[in-house]
Amino acid sequence: MDFTPTEEQAAARDLAREIFGDLSTPERLAAGGTGSDPELWKALCSAGLPGAVEEIGLLGLVLLLEEQGRTTAQVPFAATCVYGLLAVAAHGTEEQRGRLLPGLRDGTAVATGAFPARGGVAVLVEGAGAGASSGAGAVASAGAVAGASAGAQGGAHGEAGAGAPVAGRLTGVVPWVPWLRDATEVLVAVRDPGREGGQSLWRVRVADTETEPVELTAPWAAGRLVLDGTPGERIGGSEAYEDVLASARTAFAGLQAGVCAGSLARAVAYTNEREQFGRPLAAKQGVQLRAADAHMDTEAIRVTAYEAAWRRDAGLPYGTHALTAAWWASEGGKRVVHAGQHLHGGMGADLDHPVHRHFLWGRQLDAYLGSGSEVLEEMGDLIARGEQEGAA
Repeated sequence: MDFTPTEEQAAARDLAREIFGDLSTPERLAAGGTGSDPELWKALCSAGLPGAVEEIGLLGLVLLLEEQGRTTAQVPFAATCVYGLLAVAAHGTEEQRGRLLPGLRDGTAVATGAFPARGGVAVLVEGAGAGASSGAGAVASAGAVAGASAGAQGGAHGEAGAGAPVAGRLTGVVPWVPWLRDATEVLVAVRDPGREGGQSLWRVRVADTETEPVELTAPWAAGRLVLDGTPGERIGGSEAYEDVLASARTAFAGLQAGVCAGSLARAVAYTNEREQFGRPLAAKQGVQLRAADAHMDTEAIRVTAYEAAWRRDAGLPYGTHALTAAWWASEGGKRVVHAGQHLHGGMGADLDHPVHRHFLWGRQLDAYLGSGSEVLEEMGDLIARGEQEGAA
């Protein structure tokens, strides 16, 4: 495997670093509160970065999200790319790609995903038509994650279909959806409990739903999604859910790598400048060891995210690799952002200090799409299932 960025990936990463660095200053972030930065989003879209993800792949997206995470920039970049561009490009019909991708590329459409980490709410899918994984009147659970990545073990992401999209109406409530207040469309993960492997993805327009603001640990402009006979269209077949979930875990692990790198960079700068008894704090062995541990955790998150993304782009099985990246993003990520605050001493307790944003983002990403223990349980189930199938 080779994680060296291509010329296109490196150029996109460098451009993202410049835009995020210029427009995601601590002052602008503090003034924005929990809302997104429309000027920053416009700059990213004008530079063509969301649309470039189709060309630079999931590994390229991970590189871009690292740059976002370093500054904790307030834009729904990861959600739009994973739940919108990549999902539709890989699993949408020809008609859906022609209709949906242009808006996602230029930023006039913003996507997010209703993917709760465990279980989820009951969603009724009615009038889904022949061939729908949740048939007329079937009760499904939105966003069930356990075992969902098993299908991503078997090969590359699915090919987009050529037929007309399956339509249906969805009824239910998703307690919180990240970036919902910015989104124009939502990809709802639905699982039919009566049919093994029956997970499916349904796209709904936010304008057709009811939403209520929800406050999260991180300021992600989240909301509560209420579906009441909401018209929707299915995206892809049964394999689409597993691929999008694994892609999302990989992408948000890349975002966590950037959050951790930014937190650690602030801690290193602070401990080199802050003196105690005439010596910089960074000269103390305890500080050096804590920073070294945080660096190793950050690198583990980064390299596992790179591997999962590279494998997807190469058309190789990557479900367990996405779980590995998600585990490191959870377990290693929270250690790093705690270390970042701790190394700031009393300043780390200041809720207005820039390092506190990294802490909030790191803790939100710690549990998003499955906490460390949940991801580890899912990995164990997959390994046990593989051993049973091998024995048979």
